This record gives sequence, C-alpha cells and structure tokens, in this order.
Amino acid sequence: MTSLENANSVLREETLPGGGNLSFILKRGQILRMTDIDGGANVSLMMLNPHEKSERLNLPDTLKGQHTARLTAGHCFYSDMGRVLAGIISDTCGWHDPFGGVLNAAEVSEKYGQGNYQSLRNGFYRNGVDNLLVEMGKWDLNLEDLLMVVNFFSKVSVDENGAFTFHSGWSQPGNYVELFAPMDVLVVLTALQHPMDPSTEYAPRPVQLSWRQAADENAAIRALHTRPENERAFTNTRLFAL
Repeated sequence: MTSLENANSVLREETLPGGGNLSFILKRGQILRMTDIDGGANVSLMMLNPHEKSERLNLPDTLKGQHTARLTAGHCFYSDMGRVLAGIISDTCGWHDPFGGVLNAAEVSEKYGQGNYQSLRNGFYRNGVDNLLVEMGKWDLNLEDLLMVVNFFSKVSVDENGAFTFHSGWSQPGNYVELFAPMDVLVVLTALQHPMDPSTEYAPRPVQLSWRQAADENAAIRALHTRPENERAFTNTRLFAL
C-alpha cells in the first residue's frame, strides 16, 4: 500500500475474471488499484467524463504532452478538453501499452478458433469490442463512442523505424498499478489478452480491483506534476471543478 492511500478506507474489492468486463465511476479523490493475480494479465481500459460524456480520453495528446510512448508512474491521462482524467501514482509493472487496441469477434475467431456459446456456454471466447460495448450501453454509449484503450500490464516497444514489438510474459504475479482520479471519471474495462500476444490459446487472466480513498489528494496531485504540461492540465481540471 502506498503512502497516498488511506489504509482504513477500503471502499470496495472485486476480482474480475479473465474475459470479464466492468464499468464504474471512480470518484474524485479515489484510487483504483489493479493487480495482476497470476501474471500475464492485460486490462483494456477506456476513460470518460461521466458528467459530460463527450469529453473522453485523448491518447495522442496524452503521449505527445508527456513526450512518451509508454505509460507508467507519474504519467497523466489527458482528456480531449485538456484536463486530467486520472494519473498513475504507483506502478510495479513499469510499462503499459497505449497502442495495441482490442480485438473484435472476427479477429478472436481467426486467432483462437471457434469458441461459441453453444459449445462452451459461459466459457465462450469473448472479444474486446463486444465486452466494452456491453458496458458502454449501461451509460447510454454506442459504437460511435468506442475509444482507443490503454492496455495495462502489457509492454509494446517501438523501434526507430516505428515497428512494434510485443514483450511476452512482461507482467509478473502480484504486479499492480494505481490510478488516482482528480475528478470523477467513468472507467470502462475488460480483461482480455493483448491483440499482439502471440499465443493462440484463449486464456485471459484475472485481475484484482481495489478502491480506496486517497489519504492526501494534494500529495497525489503533486506526484503527477512530472511535467509542465501536466501542471497546466491540472489547472484546467481545477477550473472544471469550481
């Protein structure tokens, strides 16, 4: 547990099974910890402003503004309105992928073979697009609202020629990442294998989710003042909250 968490303020804990999906509002001042239970997990995650859902995560601005091609502790997630939806305040994994996206039903079938409900029942092969849309529908969001995702616990490096390389086995059992919310943020996520994972076995891994209240919101925000661009984005966030 980090010093930015209040040890006595566990609000909720839940295990998300491999292939599962979930959506919720991470309230202002809360911390979400995601833990890779068995190793090799991947969590594809979207973020939006729940009070004005036309405002959503802008990954190109997030990467350009922080001069990075990966995400880890100290990085913020910018909205398309220049505000900070959330930031990574603690990270034992060290690299999370902003490029890989998710697979749709046809791509899952092509990669893993037939895994339909009729033959496998609740063990059927799920896909990222449909899982996210199921959760988005609960918030009156549709296909046109589907966003780029961050793939937590996955490492995809980029060489000097722009070629991507997926690093198998990157996340180890017990690795975790913590997101702090300086404003209310709608989180939509699913736990499925990364699209670039070379394994042809459908075997998504579970993750543990834990919600806590930040012990010191100002300290959490200071931990994310890693670049001047982040400080300006926090100014926009404060103005929105007035």
